[in-house]
Amino acid sequence: MDRPIAEVARLSGVTARTLRHYDEVGLLPPARIGANGHRYYEDHQLLLLQQILVLRTLGVGLPEVGRILAEQVDKVDALRGHHRRLLAERDRLDALAGTVSRTIAELEQSRKDGNSVTINRPENLFEGIQPSQYQESLRDFPEHAEEVARTVAVMTPQDIEAGQRERTTQMVLLADLMAAGHPADAAPVQAQIDAQYQAMTELRPVSAEEYRAIGRSCVDNSAWRAAYEAIAPGLAPYQRDAIEVYATTRLS
Repeated sequence: MDRPIAEVARLSGVTARTLRHYDEVGLLPPARIGANGHRYYEDHQLLLLQQILVLRTLGVGLPEVGRILAEQVDKVDALRGHHRRLLAERDRLDALAGTVSRTIAELEQSRKDGNSVTINRPENLFEGIQPSQYQESLRDFPEHAEEVARTVAVMTPQDIEAGQRERTTQMVLLADLMAAGHPADAAPVQAQIDAQYQAMTELRPVSAEEYRAIGRSCVDNSAWRAAYEAIAPGLAPYQRDAIEVYATTRLS
């Protein structure tokens, strides 16, 4: 049984435009193209699409997806491999969620006591977070990734931990503002976004359009979205929207 592209898009949650793009780059040719020019897909293509989407969810870029699919021989073995990676990613996200939960508790306790922010066990901040994964997630911004790599190469482990601590704290503070009901354009939210922007531009200049693209990646980049959503559901689009406001009002 073959299915038209519109049905496959509905079943998978992937747009027809994306399916056409997968065909154009050689990842997912349709089973056939009808006399009307429409693409049709059979079960084989649906299984292939599942693998593509699993790999994309794991943060694998399209060229690497193509290489993996070209090298695999047995579909069941391939799916077992994908399953192992998904379980590992689940465990990492569980650890990350626990890390963020502990950080939130410590920040809330510091606020309740009227003290400055104190982290009792800073090593716990980074369970489930790997610097290499952060740099990999910058693949859509090669100039910025290159600058981050150069900076990290000369940093001490203590400096790297401090940077990770700062990023985690910024995300938690933004989640706090979201939970308090502040809209994305509220002054305290924009102050947090400004702090993030200023930290970013210490590495290199970032244009309004590039900052907008970085904001969109908070939702579109699976690794970033998972990190934000592990802190608070809805934080990824909240960060994106706040960056859009900032880029429009402060950088344009």
